Parts: sequence; C-alpha cells; structure tokens
Amino acid sequence: MEGMLKKGKMAESLSIAMLLALVGGYLDIYSYLARGKVFANTQTGNLVLLGYNMAQGNLEKMIYYLLPISFFAFGVWLAKIIEYKVGEGKHFDWLHVLLGIEIGMLFMVMFIPEGKLNVVANIMVSFICGLQVQGFRKVNGNAYSTVMFTGNLKNVAECFAHYSLTKEREALENGKVYLGVILMFVIGGWLGALTTGKYAEKAVGLINSVLVIVFVLLYLEKRELIKK
Repeated sequence: MEGMLKKGKMAESLSIAMLLALVGGYLDIYSYLARGKVFANTQTGNLVLLGYNMAQGNLEKMIYYLLPISFFAFGVWLAKIIEYKVGEGKHFDWLHVLLGIEIGMLFMVMFIPEGKLNVVANIMVSFICGLQVQGFRKVNGNAYSTVMFTGNLKNVAECFAHYSLTKEREALENGKVYLGVILMFVIGGWLGALTTGKYAEKAVGLINSVLVIVFVLLYLEKRELIKK
C-alpha cells in the first residue's frame, strides 16, 4: 500500500485500471442497448456507421452518429485543457476534476428518458468517455486504454510473443496485466447487459458508484501525500 501512495502511482495502478475497464465495458453496452445502438466508447464503430449512412444518403443518421464522435473528441480536448490549467493541486488535482464531471454527468443521464432524448444521453456518455480515455492512460507504467480495447488486445499478444521468444518475466507480467484489464472490460459488458435489461436508462446509476470509488481512492491518496 505504501508504494501505491507515492505521487501519481494510484492513478496508474492495476486496481484503478480494472475498475475503469469495468466502467468502459458497462457504458458501451449500456449506450448500445438503452440508447439506440450507439457505442459510447468505441468510436470506431460509430465512424463505420457514419460512413455507411453517408453512402445511403441518410443525413439524419449521419448527424446521429457524428454527434457522439464529436463530443468524444471534445472530451479528450477538455481533459487536456483541465490537465494544463489545474495540474497537481494541494487537495485536489486534475483527475479529481475529471472524475467529478463524469460522476455528475452520469447522474444526469439516469434521468433522461429513452426515446427522442437518446441523442442527448449518447452525447453526454461519449463526452465522459473522452474525458476518461485522456485522464487514465497508463497502468504500471505501460500505455493502455480504459475505453478502446483493440490496442490492449494487441499488447497482450505482443507481450506473450515477446515472452515466448525471450522468457523475460516482465513481458509475461505485462501481458497478464493487459489480459486482466480486458477481462474486466468483458465483465463490464456482461454486467451492463444484465442491469440495462432490467433497469433500462436507470442502469447507468450502478456503474456511477464505481467512479465514486475511484474518486475516493485517489482522494485518500492525496490526503496521505499531504500528511507527509
């Protein structure tokens, strides 16, 4: 625990990465099932569907998919601005600000009814995912993503291939880390499917509690640093 409380380590820990991967998988299936078959995290799917509707000449659908893509990018942009402007504060830092925005917006999404307002919910969730992907970029010092998993899957295969060739223990351990994060993403999708099927748009409230846990963990780390 002492090692995890060193400056900047908690945000890059495996425990935080796995919690955020759970959130990522959950939000992706939530937006797909409850909010009109839009992917909140995986903008690649939305880009493909945007291209398809361009080919069909369907302007309404083009806008429907372009909006979450744009707000995902805006989330990344804003997270970078907040990182630069806020940085490492005494009691709170820029990651606390990002998590606070995410928690507040997901709470609002709970009360947006399904139907015509799905586009608003999708914009908000995609924006949240843009904040998250920019805020949490490393696990145990290695680059990863909590919302886009093709890169993580590639890293698993690369690490295990490297281990098979060199028998370097570090490559094996890194591969296990990436694999654990991927499994948590899948579990998030499984849990999201179950809860969304039962609670519809309100299901997003459950995963918001995980973000609260992440916020508390990072805040406790900050408190420990202040005492030293």
